[in-house]
Amino acid sequence: MSESKWNPQQYDRFRDERRQPFFDLMALVERAGNMRVVDLGCGTGELTSVLHTQLAARETIGIDSSETMLAKSASFTSAGLRFEIGDVADYRAAEPVDLLFSNAALHWVDDHPALLARLTASIAHGGQLAVQIPANHDHASHRVAAEVAQGEPFRTELRGYVRRSSVLSPERYSELLDELGYARQHVRLQVYAHYLPSRDEVVEWTKGTLLVAYQQRLSAETFARFVEHYRARLLPQLAETRPYLYPFKRILFWGRRNARM
Repeated sequence: MSESKWNPQQYDRFRDERRQPFFDLMALVERAGNMRVVDLGCGTGELTSVLHTQLAARETIGIDSSETMLAKSASFTSAGLRFEIGDVADYRAAEPVDLLFSNAALHWVDDHPALLARLTASIAHGGQLAVQIPANHDHASHRVAAEVAQGEPFRTELRGYVRRSSVLSPERYSELLDELGYARQHVRLQVYAHYLPSRDEVVEWTKGTLLVAYQQRLSAETFARFVEHYRARLLPQLAETRPYLYPFKRILFWGRRNARM
């Protein structure tokens, strides 16, 4: 996806709500001395810095495909912590890492069985994988975006593109971890109760994430019309309460690879 459309300010509009899953995922990681850590989809690098410090890691590398996001990472660079531009979908470590961490990034990548197999190959024997992925694709905020994309004039403008979720069930992630040789695992589906000032804020939320997939394929004028159609169709499906409860599902999973025998 084109990195130029990622807007750190729009994404951080709901900064506190987006941060909590990171800390819940980090809590699953088992601390060890002298760890080599990679954070895939590190964004601005702020939370990667927290991860590096909390784990007292020997080396942490934050990787993201967005130059816009990474432009803010310079202020977080420190001893043992650096940032690189790279595609999460194609990531392969130069040498095995002790922890491969990814918070809210892998849902943009297709074919998760193949993806997890590739990522596992970069993890040292006895190393850990920790992943958090949004799984709210069946909520109206996501379904309506697909409906709008399939209607004209957007279907033609998008050349038939519709953002489809690649996220699997929690049970399937458990099976994959077992198939890939993770001796221990933790997998859960968690619903985060986000209280937004009003239902209108759901549109602002998705403009920072889901709708970016459409924005990067449309002109500015056409995307503005897309958002108008989306808003008009979505809001009647949401309760008109203040504050508005936006329940958001996420899957968190962790595994530790078998040690070499």
